[in-house]
Amino acid sequence: MDTPPPRTEPTPPAEADIRAFQEQLGRPPRGLRAIAHRCPCGLPDVVETAPRLEDGTPFPTTYYLTCPRAASAIGTLEADGVMKEMTARLQEDPELAAAYRAAHEDYLARRDAIEELTGFPSAGGMPDRVKCLHVLVAHALVAGPGVNPLGDEALALLPEWWRKGPCVQVEERA
Repeated sequence: MDTPPPRTEPTPPAEADIRAFQEQLGRPPRGLRAIAHRCPCGLPDVVETAPRLEDGTPFPTTYYLTCPRAASAIGTLEADGVMKEMTARLQEDPELAAAYRAAHEDYLARRDAIEELTGFPSAGGMPDRVKCLHVLVAHALVAGPGVNPLGDEALALLPEWWRKGPCVQVEERA
């Protein structure tokens, strides 16, 4: 990717954002707290979810990638073995491992600022392995460059998913 999408400030979800989410994922949102990042096309691409769903079930994935184009491109990276290679590098590179552990701490601090989930992991395999690039990219988009080194790396490998315009069409309601 030539230029990553700019960091955006979280905003409360508007009705149009909720409709976009439903189109993107094919289901209503669960535990939706905020639109954590917006694609350059203006639609949500990362949402912030509550640490517990409405029924009390813990949901440690605070940042959830919703854009199907970005998710598909990330799925290709995962299928190409990027996670395995990154996990191997964590075992060999102490500086990378320390930076990834700091990303883990950042993720936990952001989640715990909403509600503490004592004993629950962060997400994406942090801090010792790479289990889900979708989570790492979502964290990198929300936190900005330099916070999650492997999220930043995965983001840099992605095509500019927004170049073709919005991933879904959301009807305006009167």
